[in-house]
Amino acid sequence: MEKMEEKYEKLKEIVYKELSYAAHDLDHVMRVYHYCLYFAEEEKEADPKVLIPAALLHDIARKQEDEDPTGKIDHAVLGAELAEKILRDLHFEPLLIEKIKKCIRAHRFRSGYSPDTIEAKILFDADKLDVIGAVGIARSYMLAGQHGERMYSDIPIAEYMKENVGENGRIKDVTKHTMNLEYELKLKMIPQRLFTERAKKIAEKRIDYMENFFDTLRNEIAGKN
Repeated sequence: MEKMEEKYEKLKEIVYKELSYAAHDLDHVMRVYHYCLYFAEEEKEADPKVLIPAALLHDIARKQEDEDPTGKIDHAVLGAELAEKILRDLHFEPLLIEKIKKCIRAHRFRSGYSPDTIEAKILFDADKLDVIGAVGIARSYMLAGQHGERMYSDIPIAEYMKENVGENGRIKDVTKHTMNLEYELKLKMIPQRLFTERAKKIAEKRIDYMENFFDTLRNEIAGKN
């Protein structure tokens, strides 16, 4: 019988082929994977047979969402379905597959699924940490360059939300979006939405870093520094 470690290596190979975007590549997946293992050190009841495959496959449908002109594809929901076939082909147990799918469906804010298992909560936290702090800023500007976004915008948040944010929270026109608006709309609230204590402590430090970064950026743009 094939060992779990061998199955995990095959999952990494599959993910590498599916993820082609710089901000959602295997590097991102592996950072999330390592955070999951780190948080699981304190959350002893977490099952690695659920957590590890979920971490490796959580963004498996990200490319499909990014390339969908209708905006209807949710990579968390579609990803859970794609993961099922992959896991079946690798002969994962049916009960494990269902638990892994639940984690993948619940790993993002607006999918409509709340993390209700410790594995799902750990994956949610790990994924969110990778969008804040220095790595989060770097990833966001990589995406901004791909979408032709500006560096900074001083439009009032209420006005921007009315103009460019849909009911599902999706940005209508990404060329009008900026990293500082993303921070104000979503990122700075991340610490209060996390579940594990380790993730919360890391997130608070990273938000402090981002707050200082945007203060500095704002002043430099205004010619004050």
